[in-house]
Amino acid sequence: MSATTHQSRQPLAERLRPQTLDEVIGQTHLLGEAEILRQIVRKKQPVSLILWGPPGTGKTTLARIIAHEVAAEFIELSAVTSGKKDVERVIEHARQNWNLGLRTVLFVDEIHRFNKAQQDAFLPHVESGLITLIGATTENPSFEVITPLLSRTRVLVLQPLSKAEVLAILQRALTILQKTEQEVTPEALDYLAELSAGDARVALGNLELALNLADSVTREVVQAAAQKKLPGYDKAGDAHYDIISAFIKSMRGSDVQATLYYLSRMIDAGEDPKFIARRMIIFASEDIGLAGNGALALAVATFQAVERVGLPEANYNLYHCAVALARSAKSREITDLMHHAKALAARYADAPVPLHVRNAPTRLMKDLGYGKDYQWRANFQPEKGFLPEEVRNAQ
Repeated sequence: MSATTHQSRQPLAERLRPQTLDEVIGQTHLLGEAEILRQIVRKKQPVSLILWGPPGTGKTTLARIIAHEVAAEFIELSAVTSGKKDVERVIEHARQNWNLGLRTVLFVDEIHRFNKAQQDAFLPHVESGLITLIGATTENPSFEVITPLLSRTRVLVLQPLSKAEVLAILQRALTILQKTEQEVTPEALDYLAELSAGDARVALGNLELALNLADSVTREVVQAAAQKKLPGYDKAGDAHYDIISAFIKSMRGSDVQATLYYLSRMIDAGEDPKFIARRMIIFASEDIGLAGNGALALAVATFQAVERVGLPEANYNLYHCAVALARSAKSREITDLMHHAKALAARYADAPVPLHVRNAPTRLMKDLGYGKDYQWRANFQPEKGFLPEEVRNAQ
């Protein structure tokens, strides 16, 4: 098979992969003249990195460019399909390179999928310089990458591409493919960028499929090729926590429109409705509390409705509750009182309970002063109060 034939069978995104930092579109915060990636390339000194960002933002591309620019052999492993034996083979190959005076850049895609023991295996080789490790992850490395490995690498955060940046990538593709506006309309390009959600790979994949479907690519052809926009949401990933955080903050800020926008995104992405209802139960006490005593009952009733009715009908209950909580008066009194009480309990964990409020089930205990002068009636206030003396004096 000729090189030309082989290349033509590659996905468009692979064929158009940038070969130098100057060809990379996006990530301008990492590609400035004074930034670390430029320094690595300029000084030809590789540094172990963790590239953290959403899919299609250039993690693999940047790793390949770095390896090429520092004249190192680029070896790629996927944490999804690779095991201990694969890592051992790479390390042995790196030793052979070392003996020949060659560098090895090991790129581990989805490094967060390696467990602690597998990640530990890289440590001595990163420390010795046998390999330069570049890990790619879509998950927060603070939680998914072991601390010793994080301390030996630099974490670079890649941002989702803007719509303008995706459009620039698509325009570059059309130029290389020698396609005109008659063959791919501006409206189709705009729609491709919109559907990509900042993922260049998705945009180029949809463009390639659309070109295979029709001689002239219009918005309608793109719609047929892409089918629908995939929500940028992973129930196990950062977007999950970002959106639920925005949902809670919107309710706290009494912004009904924002509240329902984030609620809709969660539901459309397939979030568990019981998870949403549980968060609203917590919110009812944490952020509304005594300012709206019916909020907790409504949130609990919403959870029960979701359990008994299920989606899609339970949408009414979720939206009902979300609007009510967003519109309700807010109070942090319960939350503040709780934190204050917990702090006192932690500080005075061994303070003895005053005798006059202790239980006195026997005559001996009564003779010792347990329950002395306590009166069983509503709103009774003992002269010495209810708290241990040292706690009372600390108030």
